[in-house]
Amino acid sequence: MNERRLAIMRLLDSRTKITARELAERFGVSVRTIQRDLDHLQRAGFPLYTETGPHGGYRVLPNRILPPLQLNLTEALGLFLMLRLLEQIKDFPYSAVREHLALQYFAELPRDVQERIDRLQDHLSFPALRDTPPSPFTTEILSAALERRKLRFLYASPAGRHEAKQAYPLGIYYDNQRWYMPALANERVLLYRVDRVLELEALEPFPVPDGNSAAAAKLPTLKEWISAADERPGVKVVLRFTEFGARLAADEPLFQPLHDGEWIGSVPPSEFRYLSRRLLGYGPDVQVLEPQELRERMRNLLEENLASYLE
Repeated sequence: MNERRLAIMRLLDSRTKITARELAERFGVSVRTIQRDLDHLQRAGFPLYTETGPHGGYRVLPNRILPPLQLNLTEALGLFLMLRLLEQIKDFPYSAVREHLALQYFAELPRDVQERIDRLQDHLSFPALRDTPPSPFTTEILSAALERRKLRFLYASPAGRHEAKQAYPLGIYYDNQRWYMPALANERVLLYRVDRVLELEALEPFPVPDGNSAAAAKLPTLKEWISAADERPGVKVVLRFTEFGARLAADEPLFQPLHDGEWIGSVPPSEFRYLSRRLLGYGPDVQVLEPQELRERMRNLLEENLASYLE
């Protein structure tokens, strides 16, 4: 396929129409040449269709086949290494791309590049992530967030009850080897674990403000939500890590920055339950200096652990 036809594939858009004459003027060729190019693309399977009339033109289907990747050797090797890494993350959104690239694209590569990729895999290993509960709806949730659609879903609560819920997802993020979905419900953003979503259905899109209301409702993006300051009142928390604990905490964004093994931050009391269990994993390499409430939580957790062994 020549460069002009590849450029035409990149130029065509599902949202707008373009005429053969406009393409001819853009590429400096005749209309007949452009029509031959478009005919070739259609025969090759490119989902191109024509709308006739004074406002007609060429358009492609939204889920069209995009132009092929044009990578050099270094880029091709890097692509397959990234695919290998993504294989470790369960239920990655739009994960069909991994199989497509790993099989179909790999099959189109020159034999010497295929052999180099095969040899490369003998010299590289990614650590296997621990087994996590399946989260089969990551793609549907992310698509609903992009389209700003409400979701109706059945959710397994921590207590084991199945609850019907409705909310607008902001997106999803991966943390501690689990997928999470912040979603707007009743003007509050709540956090859900995606592996606890049992059923899911996309509903109507988020209403567009008409400009008459004094404070129109706003649906933030995931990026906006993450970067927004936590407005909940917090309590000063002071942690002291041992030298070894500080090395472990260096990989934990929650405890950054550390100064001389000490972390000081503001934490809402409602998060003490989560924080205390997170700190429990550090064992004797972390000590809660304040507040007293968090110290008591840590002491109770440690006593409960010890009691199970004393029995």
